[in-house]
Amino acid sequence: MAAVYTHGHHETVLRSHRWRTAENSAAYLLPHLESGMKVLDVGSGPGTITADLAARVARVTASEVTAEALELARAELAARGAENVDFAVADVHALDFPDDTFCVVHAHQVLQHVGDPVQALREMRRVTRPGGLVAARDSDYAAFAWFPRVPALDEWLALYQKLARANGGEPDAGRRLLSWARAAGFEDVTATASVWCYADQESRDWWGGMWADRILHSAMARQALATGAATEADLRRISDGWLEWAAAEDGWFTVPHGEILCRV
Repeated sequence: MAAVYTHGHHETVLRSHRWRTAENSAAYLLPHLESGMKVLDVGSGPGTITADLAARVARVTASEVTAEALELARAELAARGAENVDFAVADVHALDFPDDTFCVVHAHQVLQHVGDPVQALREMRRVTRPGGLVAARDSDYAAFAWFPRVPALDEWLALYQKLARANGGEPDAGRRLLSWARAAGFEDVTATASVWCYADQESRDWWGGMWADRILHSAMARQALATGAATEADLRRISDGWLEWAAAEDGWFTVPHGEILCRV
């Protein structure tokens, strides 16, 4: 069930992940949170969403699959002075928590990177109390849309999907969340969708600039070169394509996400 995390934790990746908040990445869940709740945040990354959740509930446990990754969340939560957060190294396929521990189990951009998302959802369900919620949100790469049509971005998308699947993940996870939840045994599931949209100069500069750097320096770039999936020239052409897109005055990019709220 093991899968390799395609993006890695290079600064170019964290630049994107630290932009995420509960408001822009977990809005579908927020109306269901209550002050007395105990929440598990699976795959907490650099902890920005975790911190926002902690401000709304009684206690949050941040989990990551490695101690190194978990340190990113520790640093963020310490900087914010959050005192109601616990930390745990945990594999979502086999969570080291007793049954019925949490009121809500949340995972953002996690199921697309795991070897067995159905088993992951079963485990998330197991550690959720009766009446509680399992919440997951994942992007869907095949549904990404942009304008103008820069050919290098088509190359980027094809390359990412190839590498992510070679790592055991499913980059088009958003459209599959409902079916995975059903396969995991959930019967009460609310499926929704939302998007990130980059369509003004500031957001284009940030998103395009981030990917222009990321395709050259992240774990994805190293994997592409090591496996022969791309050459240095290919990666440079893709990077330049991102900058070309970002410079377009009418540039537009959307990242669609599937979302599920599963009542236990």
